[in-house]
Amino acid sequence: MPPTVRVAVLFGGRSTEHDVSCRSAASVVQCLDRSRYEVVPVRITVEGEWIVGTDLATATVDEAALRAMTPEPDGWRPTIVESLFRALEALRDVDVVMPILHGPYGEDGTVQSVLELAGLPYVGSGVLASATSMDKEFTKKILAADGIAVADGVVLRGADDEVTRAERERLGLPTFVKPARGGSSIGVSRVDDWAQLAAAVDAARLCDAKVLVEAGVPGREIDVGVLELPDGRLVASPPLEIRVVGGHGFFDYDAKYREGLTEFVIPADLDPDTTEWLGAEAIRVFRTLGCAGLLRVDFFVDPERGLTVNEVNTMPGLTAMSQFPRMWKAAGTPYPELLDLLIATALAGDRRPAPALPS
Repeated sequence: MPPTVRVAVLFGGRSTEHDVSCRSAASVVQCLDRSRYEVVPVRITVEGEWIVGTDLATATVDEAALRAMTPEPDGWRPTIVESLFRALEALRDVDVVMPILHGPYGEDGTVQSVLELAGLPYVGSGVLASATSMDKEFTKKILAADGIAVADGVVLRGADDEVTRAERERLGLPTFVKPARGGSSIGVSRVDDWAQLAAAVDAARLCDAKVLVEAGVPGREIDVGVLELPDGRLVASPPLEIRVVGGHGFFDYDAKYREGLTEFVIPADLDPDTTEWLGAEAIRVFRTLGCAGLLRVDFFVDPERGLTVNEVNTMPGLTAMSQFPRMWKAAGTPYPELLDLLIATALAGDRRPAPALPS
């Protein structure tokens, strides 16, 4: 790695997870070692405008400081397309991009395709893996085709689609209703009575026109992180168990982002064979989906059913206290070192196309 690496940190975005992205990016920008990295913050507003800022190198970086680094211009404002091309022009000289974006228009392959077209190496999965991993319907289909257990579910694509009587009998209660292409548990509801289903579907459709109705899966909620190293090796983190307290029925948005509602146990209290199985299965999921860089795999673990994949996340929350960094800290990789590895792997696996051969 050269003495100084120019790193563009891309954050914000046009999704309901805009604020979550800003929190992740604030931690990343604060913890990148300025003796090794020159940081270029790039904010995407909720309207879609790209704003290239400058690094203030402040001791503490929070969301307010990030906004100070990426001020919105006074007077004339470019169109979204103009701002995108201005940003790409400004990013021509960066060495690597960290797209710290969650949800649609950031984690679903859209931004990744722009970066690849611009020839910019970036942290995380490529276009196809990002798109399929973001869409829970296709994630489940790809994993199931490779023999990996997933929860039973029904996909509602149109406003007139319904869960039939036969499907209700098959799924049973409780069920979970989710936007098919969303994260942070936004728009997710637990249904304990079929009379609640219509309202739950309406809430999910505020986030996505396609809705997934899934059977509840018994078991302990266990997360495993997968990290790709610069030499291409894949390693799995210690398992993390999620224990929701405070009367919450599941790991919803409040439980994720309000203190005192969730306990994280790392490593989870599991026998060695189950721990090894979880790590191997998480790496298998990574390979099956064609991921790169990093992945968090969320499992349900039950003595009778074994392991069931609940969801995957190609760009998990990256605040220092988020699940993915917590797992790697427990493995002996502190947060700044984790960021170093993500950047080194992105540079080692540079996806820029080879130069065209002369005609």
